[in-house]
Amino acid sequence: MRLFYSSGACSLSPHIVAREAGIELRLQKVDLKTKTMASEGDFLAVNPKGSVPALELDNGEILTEGPVIVQYLADLKPETGLAPPAGTFERYRLQEWLGYINSELHKSYSPLFRPDTPAQTRAERQAYLNRRYTLVEQRLARQPYLLGAAFTVADAYLFTVTNWAGIVKLDLSAFPKLQAFQERIAARPAVKAAMSAEGLLQ
Repeated sequence: MRLFYSSGACSLSPHIVAREAGIELRLQKVDLKTKTMASEGDFLAVNPKGSVPALELDNGEILTEGPVIVQYLADLKPETGLAPPAGTFERYRLQEWLGYINSELHKSYSPLFRPDTPAQTRAERQAYLNRRYTLVEQRLARQPYLLGAAFTVADAYLFTVTNWAGIVKLDLSAFPKLQAFQERIAARPAVKAAMSAEGLLQ
């Protein structure tokens, strides 16, 4: 399988999950500004949405959308426990968190990356993220990971998105449990390996 990615983008989440699961992926870097790939040209021919991640399966099928891809990868190696079994209530809790991260956190960061975003909009998005992170902080005050005692694909996604806070200068000092979570996840060997492969570690 092949993962189409951009360094540090949300595609880092499935990259981490694949390494956690011991799934070998070929990496294809994408320039998101030009929608091109150095070796193969037009990325829109792969994913008309123009976004990463995209996962090319061995049969040539293309799977898109990060929350879907991480579940697919986890289901390839159910013994890893990266996702609760399909059909269980715990699986729906996982999907609940993936949906929350995707809609309430991930997309709220988008305006903060654009230099032309008005100051008022920037301040509103930062305040919104702080409110949404309050819920995450409360959860992490009770348990080490979003679903409990074990690392899952939701934690990989939260880690990836929250890593953007430093880039956009979002102050997370009010969330010590979240900061400790970020440090714990960053120390995992699979996370280090994924970040190193994407050129994110000094």
